[in-house]
Amino acid sequence: MKHQSHRIRRSVAALAVTLAGGASALGLAATAAHAATTSTTYTFATLDNQKDPTFNQLLGINSHNVIAGYFGSGADAAHPNKGYLLNPPYGQANYTGENFPGSAQTQVTGIDNKGNTAGFWVNKAGTNRGFVEWNGVFESFTNPHAPMVTGSVTQLLGINNLGVAVGFYNDANGHSHAFEVNQATGVFTAIKIPGDVSTQATGINNLGDIVGFGTDAAGTTTGWLLHAGHLTTYQFPGGSGTTALGVNDNDEIVGFYADGQGVQHGFTLKAPLGPVSHWQKIDDPNGVGTTTVNGVNNNGDLVGFYSVGTVFHGMLATP
Repeated sequence: MKHQSHRIRRSVAALAVTLAGGASALGLAATAAHAATTSTTYTFATLDNQKDPTFNQLLGINSHNVIAGYFGSGADAAHPNKGYLLNPPYGQANYTGENFPGSAQTQVTGIDNKGNTAGFWVNKAGTNRGFVEWNGVFESFTNPHAPMVTGSVTQLLGINNLGVAVGFYNDANGHSHAFEVNQATGVFTAIKIPGDVSTQATGINNLGDIVGFGTDAAGTTTGWLLHAGHLTTYQFPGGSGTTALGVNDNDEIVGFYADGQGVQHGFTLKAPLGPVSHWQKIDDPNGVGTTTVNGVNNNGDLVGFYSVGTVFHGMLATP
């Protein structure tokens, strides 16, 4: 899951945006009736920006194998979140900073196949705002329903080639609300998941299919896919909570889940709409039980992160 920034201070005006009338109309559907486990072999690589080797997270990858991520835990002023892009062949010289102008902290959370990015930035006052960098131009986005107070949260977590980004805002009670926003028009559309107290939209593909996760009143986390206006929910077989974080144009979904013992593993889910869906547990060999898969491209390459103690490492897994 995207790391929650620690807040630092400064105030910058956000772009004014308009709210689309009405929430998305969703129909709740059962999880695919037939599920199977599968076993794709992956080659794992650890990719850390040495500007802060103690904390790296890789959050998105496009079909040209350009990776989006950030370094720095945000735990203190010496380790702020700083966004970057990483181009092949993935040496230290191939990291390029990608930070919202004037921000105290930035995370780059999504990248499209044209190299445009989305994410969020934090000012010195601790307010989170989403951003899109489109054709080299940064724009800031704040959901108009987010409380207009210091420390409010709007984050963008994914973007597609059409310039549609997805994310969430937090209300005054700290509950998350999913939405999509068109970067060209600034129009927000709410995404409401029946039965969830909090929900986040985390990824969108070029067909407009959206993934995310929600938490119900009992505290259970469930992943979901919104395809052509139809909602399907997912739990990893035998898991106690499933968080969907990314999706490619084949509707392959990635994220993480907690197993029956509460241990965290990454996952991929292929053919989520059936007729037979295929789940696979993903663990970086260096981080078994701490792996998160955050992004997937159309080639099936995975990015994410794992931890060893308090150190977080960027992960690339190629089939």
